[in-house]
Amino acid sequence: MTDIEGIARRIYDIIVSPDTVTGLINGGLSVPLDYGYLIYGIFDTDTGYERETERIRMMIAIRNDILNYKNIINAVTLIFHLFNKYLSESKQDEIYRGVVTSIVGRISTNIIASNIAKAVIEKSSFTHVVFKDKGNPVAFLSTILLLGGMVERSIRTSDNLKDEAPEIYELLRPRDYDLLYFLFADAVQPFVDAIHAGYTEGKPVFSSIMKRLEKRLNENASVE
Repeated sequence: MTDIEGIARRIYDIIVSPDTVTGLINGGLSVPLDYGYLIYGIFDTDTGYERETERIRMMIAIRNDILNYKNIINAVTLIFHLFNKYLSESKQDEIYRGVVTSIVGRISTNIIASNIAKAVIEKSSFTHVVFKDKGNPVAFLSTILLLGGMVERSIRTSDNLKDEAPEIYELLRPRDYDLLYFLFADAVQPFVDAIHAGYTEGKPVFSSIMKRLEKRLNENASVE
């Protein structure tokens, strides 16, 4: 059963304070996570062929400069566009009016997407990590292992997205943006949960989430 109140609360927190998304970004390179995924990938022999195919796709995507600000913000914006697709123009105005104005409300998701992309870039710093200490063989080997773990984490997160929210996976996959999803998954999760609820449980459930969100925004506006 969908946690309507919980999803509405998490969306509310992000809309009212867009800067909070930065705290939900771990960055592309997370040592404990990446080493864990690397080890898991080594011992997982059942999906070896599928993961090898995905690694090749990831390498091609990296070569095509997928790990940049523009692609990250595009990927996040696609999700927000799908989220807003469920809302009529009037409903968007009504929901976002509590933030500042209906006009600002309509661009608020772009602001959030920009904050997410900036946080990802700042916390990842791919180029710096790859090239620092390149004269140290141990550090260089660690970097290679770490990047291997990063690729494994990207692939596993994409696989999970395909299983748990196929509508989002299908939205991102044509541009290989599903491979970027691991960078910002936590920051967009409540929006993904709302979209998935609409797809799987119907528009009434999505509308219920929006009504709870609207109530919170109105209560916040009345306090101010």
